[in-house]
Amino acid sequence: MDLLNEQVTHKSFGKGSVVAHDDDYVEVRFPLGVKKFVFPDVFGTHLLLVDPKLAKHVDGVKLKIERERKKEEAELEAMRAIEEARRKRALERERLLKNHRLSPASQVAFWCDPAEQDKVFSEWRVFTGRKKSGANQGEPNRLVRLHQNSCCLITAREPDVPEKDRRVVGLFMVGDFFVGKLCEDGYIPAHLEYRLRLSEEESRKILFWNYYVNERYPNNMTWNSGRYRYFDNVWMAQILQDIVALKEGSAEFELVQDFLEHFCDLNRLVETELPRPNGALVRNSA
Repeated sequence: MDLLNEQVTHKSFGKGSVVAHDDDYVEVRFPLGVKKFVFPDVFGTHLLLVDPKLAKHVDGVKLKIERERKKEEAELEAMRAIEEARRKRALERERLLKNHRLSPASQVAFWCDPAEQDKVFSEWRVFTGRKKSGANQGEPNRLVRLHQNSCCLITAREPDVPEKDRRVVGLFMVGDFFVGKLCEDGYIPAHLEYRLRLSEEESRKILFWNYYVNERYPNNMTWNSGRYRYFDNVWMAQILQDIVALKEGSAEFELVQDFLEHFCDLNRLVETELPRPNGALVRNSA
């Protein structure tokens, strides 16, 4: 748009003509001298173009710029709101981590169908499932016991084998700064380092029921419903200890040994003082 030499009027400076302009400013010569204004903001308020067609065109440009500015302001405000929400979540997470009291059963074992395992171990996260009843039906489960000291145990059983043969197919510590109470989408992310998938041959040597026992029904080996079960800290350490023995001499030995030491440190367990596994399968075999 060319405004050069166009005639204008100003409330205070009177009549004038445009002597220079760009996308940001316009300069007008008045009888008292040259004045500089912000473009196109000044038009329609303090400065008026004499040519009505050109004035209408400038009004359109001004309206377009105002809309763009409002859009940018709305986007900035939305970003500020997101950042503020993140800040509040970070503060809440920090508070929960600081005030966290160690639970004796802050581990969790998941039942995963064989078809689901590849997804769990490729994405390195596991879904908690959805609530099946109550006011929050359909919403993801929140595993409030899970904290930085928690480990997720992935188990599987083929449809044609008995429950007692349920295998441990992998496990991982939860991601740094994860707090189960604050997990909204139901996905538990794995730690970047402390995570492991067992081969099929290895998993057949780490049977879930060697470690797990329902104290109310110590001889029962049933998992009829539910996607997950909270798991004792000591039992998880026993599993890791047995995996360390299984991996001795392999390329993964040091990783698993570090995994065990890290887990014991976080859960205030002494590796050399761990009792031998005494799950339902062990008890039934005695």
